[in-house]
Amino acid sequence: MEKLTKKEKLAEYKERKITGGVYVIENTASGKSLLMSSPNLQGCKNRFLFSQKTNSCVDMKLQKDWETFGAGAFQLKVLEELEKKDTQTSKEFSDDIKMLHELYLEKLNPEKMY
Repeated sequence: MEKLTKKEKLAEYKERKITGGVYVIENTASGKSLLMSSPNLQGCKNRFLFSQKTNSCVDMKLQKDWETFGAGAFQLKVLEELEKKDTQTSKEFSDDIKMLHELYLEKLNPEKMY
């Protein structure tokens, strides 16, 4: 019976919706942001929350301000989500995320970016 449960869990995992996208880690004290993107937004959110709880900087570009202002001064904001289509390969999905990242790079003020 436990093998059936494992099979069900595996099937559920494979059928889950994969969501990627573009996000910023924003320093609320200074107003600066770090633009990032990923084909796995939930994993990025989890890593960010873990970093905040353990006070371990999530990205080296933020290290100095992370130490100065503390983990609580940072927040993760999703700018745009993209759901992987059943017909897309992982490479096609990653390419779409990269294109979205490039578009946001052009939109955002470079003076307020890390």
